[in-house]
This record gives sequence, C-alpha cells and structure tokens, in this order.
Amino acid sequence: MAEAIEVVCHAVVTKFSGLTQIAENVESAMSTSMSRTQTVTAMLRPSPTLVLVTTSLGVLLAQLDSMIVNFALKSIGSDLHAGVSALQWVLDIYNLVYASLLLTGGTLGDLYGRRRAFAGGAGLIALGSVICGLAPDTATLIIGRGVTGLGAALVVPTSLAILAAAYPNPRERAHAVGIWASCNGLALALGPTAGGLLVDSAGWRSIFLLTVPLGLFCLAMALRTVPESADPRGRHLDLPGQALAISALAALAYAAIEGSRAAWLSLPILGALGLAVTAGAAFFWVEARTQGALVPLDILRHRALLPALGVAGLMTFGMYGMLFLMPVYLQAARGASSFVAALELLPVSATFLIVSNLSGPLFNRFGPRFMTTAGMAFMGLGLLIPASLPSDAPLLAIMAGLFVIGIGLGLNTGPVMSVAVAAVPPARSGTASGLANTARMIGATLGVAVMGAVFAAYAGQSAADAATVTHGMKMALFVGGGGELLGALIAFCFIRRAALS
Repeated sequence: MAEAIEVVCHAVVTKFSGLTQIAENVESAMSTSMSRTQTVTAMLRPSPTLVLVTTSLGVLLAQLDSMIVNFALKSIGSDLHAGVSALQWVLDIYNLVYASLLLTGGTLGDLYGRRRAFAGGAGLIALGSVICGLAPDTATLIIGRGVTGLGAALVVPTSLAILAAAYPNPRERAHAVGIWASCNGLALALGPTAGGLLVDSAGWRSIFLLTVPLGLFCLAMALRTVPESADPRGRHLDLPGQALAISALAALAYAAIEGSRAAWLSLPILGALGLAVTAGAAFFWVEARTQGALVPLDILRHRALLPALGVAGLMTFGMYGMLFLMPVYLQAARGASSFVAALELLPVSATFLIVSNLSGPLFNRFGPRFMTTAGMAFMGLGLLIPASLPSDAPLLAIMAGLFVIGIGLGLNTGPVMSVAVAAVPPARSGTASGLANTARMIGATLGVAVMGAVFAAYAGQSAADAATVTHGMKMALFVGGGGELLGALIAFCFIRRAALS
C-alpha cells in the first residue's frame, strides 16, 4: 500500500517539479530553524509516505474550499436571494478567518500538538461543510464558511511542521514539501472544473456535502498515521495581538463590502473605517511591547521582507478579485453554465501549472527582481486586457487575458515566497513564511472586498442586467490591474537581484 502511494506521490511531484524547486529554496532556509530541539512523542511510527499523503490531502481540501465556491455563487444568489454584498461575504469570511488566524494556528500546533491541531482543523472543515450544505439562508452559509476557514487556518501551517518532523533529512524533506506544495496547483486546476460540474449536475449544495466525507477521511488518517509532535519552548498565544488583528481586518473588509450598499459616508461605514485604523494602530503598539508577539516587529526591519509581503498581498488582491467576478460575468453576461464558465477559466490554471514548471530554471537564471517584476506586470496586463475590450468582444479575447494572468502567476508565486524567506536569518524563516502566507490571504480578502464593491457600484446588488454586469466587471478589473502594476513597481524598485544571497 505504502509503495503504491509512493509511486503516485512521485508522479505528482514530477508533474509539478517547478514547485519542488521552490520548495527546496524555502526548506533550505527553514532547515536550520527546524534542527533545534523538538519535543516529539510518537504513539506509533507510521510510514512517512502516509504522513505525506495525509498532510497533502488536508492542504488540498483547504485550498479547494477557497476555489470551488466561486462557480456556485450565481446559483447561491438565486436560491437564497443574496445580493452581491452577501456573496462577497460568502467568499471573504473564509479568507478573513484564514488570514487572521493563520499565524495563531501554527502556534496552537506548536503548543498543544500538531497532530491534534491538524486533526481538529480537518474536523472543522467537515463541520463547516455540513453547515454550508444544509444552510437555509445566507447568514447560516456565511457562518459555515467561517468555520471552514478556521479549519484551514489550523490545517495548513501545522501540516508543514508535521512534514518537517516526519522527514528529518533535508533532501527528503524538500521532495516531500514539493509534493505538498503541488496541492495548491492541483486545487487551482481541479477546483473550478469540479465545482462547475457539481453545481450543474447536483446543485450548489453538493460542493459542500461532498467535502464532508473527504474531511472525515482526512481526520481519520491524521489520527491513524501522524505521530504527535510539539515545540512549545518560547511559544505562547498573543491573544491581544490576535484580537486586534481580527478587528482591524474585519472592520476594513466590512467597510469595503458594505460601502456600496450603504452610503460610503454613512455612520456605520465611517465607524468601521475608524475602527480599522484604531485597531491597526493599537496592534502595532501592542506587538512592539509583547514578548513572543504574533508579528515580531523587529523582523520587518529586514529590507527585502516588506516589499516581498507587499508583492504577495497585491498578487492575490487582483487574482482573487478576478476569480470572484469572472464566473459571475461569464454566467450572467455571456450565459455560460457553471461548468462551461469553469472551462473558460482554465487558461489561468493550465498556464500557471506550465509556467511554474519553468519558474525554477528561470529564477536561477534571471534572479528574483526580474521574476517578481515580470510576474506582477503580466498579471496586471492580463487583468487590463478584458477591462479594455468592447462589450461585444469575442470570448477568445477574454481568454487571452486569462492566459496572460496565468503566466504572471506562474512566474511570481514561488519567487516571492523565496524572497520573503531568504530576507531574514534562517532561524526566523518559519515566521517569514507565515507572514508571507498571511499577506497573501489578506490581499485575497481585500481583493474580493474592494473589487467586489467597485463591481456592485456599477452593476447593482442584483447584478441581473448583462450590460451593467459587463461594465461593473471592467471597472473592477481596472482596479485589480492597477494593484498588480503597483506590485510590479514595488518589486522593481525594492527587490534586489541578489535578494537570495
């Protein structure tokens, strides 16, 4: 059994060898940090291959959940009578909880046991999926999505730590992390098509209910195959910092999402913006005075880290905003079914997978500044192409823009993570990696909120008229494209060619 799974895993990592190349860069920096003494209590000694399969399944579930829902939004809106703002919350509550608790999820695993945290996260994904699949209204659906986001915030960071303990040899660990990382690409490829097919054939609830047995299987596998490990030395929960981070990000998302439905100068929106600014300022004040802070501010003094975090956030700002809007446009304005809309978006994922295979050699040849600058510029251009086309433009012209977005995403994703990790001493590489992933999810949260708000301002909450949907989509894509080009400028100005040396 283990040998058969090993063959499958080897095939996957061969397919996504570019991600393995990036994983080796990240893991070489992390190895020094991981080599310090850990408290490992092994209840049984299962095959490391089964540990890899379990953790990869958990990450695939978490990433699929963030991709698969986009193609069900039109059906959800029709069935539950939800407007654009409500649909934004269906997507963004997952991103918001995930982004806010990602760093704390890793800390909980270090303190109380990584297997326990991972298994708990898998169980929460299953529970959240049950709530979503049975939701009688939008509010219940949003609650279920939040529970699922909490599960993902536990699964993703602890899974990488579990792999580090299961594969003490650095070369074997890099191979395993390459397979683990490839699950992100698999989710991007499988999520849209699977989601569209399920929505058309069995209804939108099926995308959640079919996740339940997979989540429970992952939970059972974790309890059976993953040895318990922890590393509590020097770690503790930063509850004040965590509360302030959630408050700031949630208030900002609320203002962006609800601003188009309420008045931008109304008291609730102004109050939310004031809360976001106050909580953000208080967060930095508290973190500067807290030992073992959620975000140790001294790490931000490393000159390449902040630009890398900014580029990572702007990358997902435009990407997730586009993934929210494009399925709505393809279905509402062009009459595509959910599955056909998913097929029409395949140029993004297919091109990403191809280019990511080449990103390792390109990265070694041209360096991080070229890769991140070119990647963000391609993404910006790809968003601006459909934004600039006339309303009656052929579908192939729209798909050309998606093709360019996939090129940029493939060029930029691995290099920007490598720059973030290499920007700090090896002992801080785990923190830098966590911050980069958090920046990505914050960018995703704000991308759906801001670009969705621009879309709703032009298309209305019902988004029922094809002409207004097209106009709203174009205006939002202009905003997203501008964000990507800003990221390209940051990369060109502040990421040095020798950022990894």
